Order: sequence, then C-alpha cells, then structure tokens
Amino acid sequence: MKLNARRMPAVMALISSALALVLAGCSKEAPAPTPERAVRTLLISETGGVLEREFSADIRARTESRLGFRVPGKVARRLVELGQSVRSGQVLGQLDPQDLRLQQDAARAGLAAAEANATQATSDLKRFTELKSQGFISEAELERHTTMARTAEANLRQARAQAGVQSNQTSYAALVADAAGVITSVDMEPGQVVNAGMPVLTLAHDGPRDAVFAVPEDLGQAVRGLVGKKDAIKVRRWGTSEWVSATVREVAAAADPVTRTFLVKADVGKAGFELGQSASVAFNTPVRVSGGLRIPLYALAERDGKSIVWVLDGKTMTVKPQPVFTGDITGNVVLVAKGLNAGQEIVTAGVHALNPGQKVRRYQAGAAEAAASGASPAVKP
Repeated sequence: MKLNARRMPAVMALISSALALVLAGCSKEAPAPTPERAVRTLLISETGGVLEREFSADIRARTESRLGFRVPGKVARRLVELGQSVRSGQVLGQLDPQDLRLQQDAARAGLAAAEANATQATSDLKRFTELKSQGFISEAELERHTTMARTAEANLRQARAQAGVQSNQTSYAALVADAAGVITSVDMEPGQVVNAGMPVLTLAHDGPRDAVFAVPEDLGQAVRGLVGKKDAIKVRRWGTSEWVSATVREVAAAADPVTRTFLVKADVGKAGFELGQSASVAFNTPVRVSGGLRIPLYALAERDGKSIVWVLDGKTMTVKPQPVFTGDITGNVVLVAKGLNAGQEIVTAGVHALNPGQKVRRYQAGAAEAAASGASPAVKP
C-alpha cells in the first residue's frame, strides 16, 4: 500500500514523537543531590612538643577506713545505710553481746576469787611471820608462806588484767566510727556471722579529696616527675567544661599486675568535688617528635591507600580530603607530622560518610542535650 505524499510529513512527526516518548521512558532519573550532613569539627593548633593526655578519674576521700568488729559474733543490728553521713563516736553496728557478757561475768568471778586468795595469803603470811619471830616455825616454813602470798598477789594482777580485757571485748560488740565521714560501702546484714577484723563497712573520712586515676606503664616516669608540682594537672567534673588545678600527691610504686597501670592520686584542694563523682584529668607529657599537630585518632580516614583528614572550608561550608603523614600515636591521639597547618578546621565525626566538595553544617547540640550535660551548645567540641 502506498502512502499519499501529502500525508508523509504528518506520519513522520507522529513516529518521531512516539520514539521520543519511548526513549524518555527508558532513560534513568537524574541522581539526587548529596544531602547536607551535620559534622563535628575541631580547630587544630600547634603542640609545641608536648601532648595533652586525658584520663577518667574518681573523686575519693584522702583517708578511707575499712571498718570491722574487733571480736567475732552474730550481727544483731546495722544502724547505718550506704551514703549516710556519720559523726565521730557514732555506733554503726551491733553484735549479739550475750556470749561476751557471760565471758565478762566469768572474768569478774575469777577476779573476785583471786582477790579472796590474795587477802587470805597476806593474812597467813602476817601470822606466820609472828610465829617465826617467836621461834615456833622454821625459816623454810616462813619462806613457803611468803612465796604463796607473792603467787596470790600475781594471780590477782592477772585476774584484774583479764577482767579488763574482757570488759573491752564486751564493748567491742558495738562498731563505732572513729572519725566523721560518709559510709561508702556496706557488707553486713543482721543475722550474719562475722569474724574478728572482717571488713563490713567502709568509711570515707571528711577532709581532703583526691582524684584517683590510672595511667599506662609508659607514662609512669613522666607522672612521677609531676609529684608535688603545683598546678601540674587539671581536673574537671564530668559533664562540665570548667577545669580546676590539682597537684599530684602519690604515684604507685609498682604497676597493677592485671591492668599494667600505675595508680595516681592528685589533691584537688577545696574545689568542692563530691565523693564518688566522675571526673576527667588532663596533663601535658613530652612526645617523641618535636613538632607536628595533634588531632584525635578518629579524625583520620583512609582514601586510595593514604591517610587523610577532611578539611572544612568555612566560607563555602564544603569539605575536601587532605592527605597527611602521621607521627607519634599515643592512646587515641595522633600527631600529624606533615599535611596540616595550625588554624585549619577538620571534621572529627562522620569522616567515613563524606565526599569531596560535599556541603556540610556544623553540629550544634540541642537545648535539651546541652541542659542535660550542664554546658552551653558548642560548635567545636
């Protein structure tokens, strides 16, 4: 069948339109733009050849006493609770005193018997001394009665001492606080049988407070060099940003056999820390390289087999990968020997989800989060 020449242009137009529609249906949609991400950033600075190390610490009393009864027995009452403040001389617990009282009665009875024997021996010695002067008994007989009187006197002194000891033993049925402070642990309940000297309570004495923390073995010597130096370290309470100065007071002589760390105690003075509070401790230590910049280890990423960091352009709010050469790595802090300059702003969270040129925005803590942490919203953590 032949088409009319006049109709050919119209047919060709219809075919072109249909083909365009088919091609449009088969084509892929344009990719969606990369979403803008919220990132945490850090403004880096020169280290000056030292590295600031930060450790978690606990606030403890300078003096902590593990209290226990001085005699064995069955716990009759516990008079304090965990966290309770106590005064010096306050009774904290009581043992069943029945057996101790019976022993005290026996000691008193023994003392009464010893007093009677001593009195009788003294009277006999006096009579036999008069008989000897009259010549009715021999010298040997007098010496025998003299020895008996001395023995009776010694037995009396022994009975008095035993009675005194037993009286003290009876009083030890009450566990008494020897200083004012706070009960930080409780390990006894009524009905429990305890041995003499078994720790049942821990008393944190009122007075100076220490920040207690542990450092790895490689920092033991460096921390010992800070002992006694005023303001050598700084401490802040958990959830706050305010640092206070502290002084290293004591470093353990040997590393813990399990954790291989040295226990350190630092005097926080009158900073007002509460017992048991968590805190952070920071101090500077020398590093093995004299230059470079310090950044968190988690700011590093790998791209094409190289270590990089994401540098933020504050004007365009875009990021770009910057290759770096790392130096000393200590804990979760790495020194960058080459590739960064002081004053640059780098991304510290979300580094594995970024692309070159990607638009970002600085993360800002919400008001509720800031209120919970006790700090104001901050752009650079």
